[in-house]
Amino acid sequence: MEKNGLEHRLRERKIGLWIAGISGFFFFSFFAAPLILPEGTVVDINGRANTFDFASKDGSNSYGNSPQGSLHEHADGTLHQHDHFSWSELDLYTGFIYAFADLNCHQNHERSWMIGGNQMPVCTRDVGIFFGLMMGGVLFSRRSYNRWTVRDTCLSLLPDEWLVDVYVKNRRTLAWLACGIVLCMPLIIDGFTQLLTGYESNNLTRPLTGAPFGLGLAILIGASIGARAEKFDHASDVVLPGNARFQLKSEEE
Repeated sequence: MEKNGLEHRLRERKIGLWIAGISGFFFFSFFAAPLILPEGTVVDINGRANTFDFASKDGSNSYGNSPQGSLHEHADGTLHQHDHFSWSELDLYTGFIYAFADLNCHQNHERSWMIGGNQMPVCTRDVGIFFGLMMGGVLFSRRSYNRWTVRDTCLSLLPDEWLVDVYVKNRRTLAWLACGIVLCMPLIIDGFTQLLTGYESNNLTRPLTGAPFGLGLAILIGASIGARAEKFDHASDVVLPGNARFQLKSEEE
């Protein structure tokens, strides 16, 4: 019997490993893809998030190669125009990774690392987020338990002894939100400080603030899939910290 009252947690383990596997594939590919390409293939690109900018060298979905998209101002004030780049002309693997990055990341060259003479597919913040997603998947596979709701499944990763007062006093929502805020706050503070002030974070700060966000996101995704009330015969069958028990409203009335 597992600590949630069910006989096993195979489903939670599989969900966590899937999250870790998919995010880990992308995380390691962000380093591998630029190493595979000839040096200088991807240099100083700068696109926009949530749209394709480098699908071709001209025409539709090629804003990054247009005169306005390829002209950048360096830190010293000089203007530079990068060589045209198109992921559709790459091999299947590296093309897929750079296409995925093109759609999901702004790919600002000043906020990206260079690997093997090529710009990485995503910015350093996204590198941190995917690392956090991978680690969150591993953590979910090892420590999560289906506890009827998404909120309680998220909290199941914490030691039960930490949660006794939370469940006895029914402060589950407060604890759940507090955990989410703690994991998101580094990214929020860093991002909004840049937006509202003259502060500019660096390529060490960005991945460090992105990783906790990715960790929390992986746990939330895992709990959203892993929380299944139908696995229990009754709400009161869920074993909770402090010997607390769920009671449906219809039963209370």
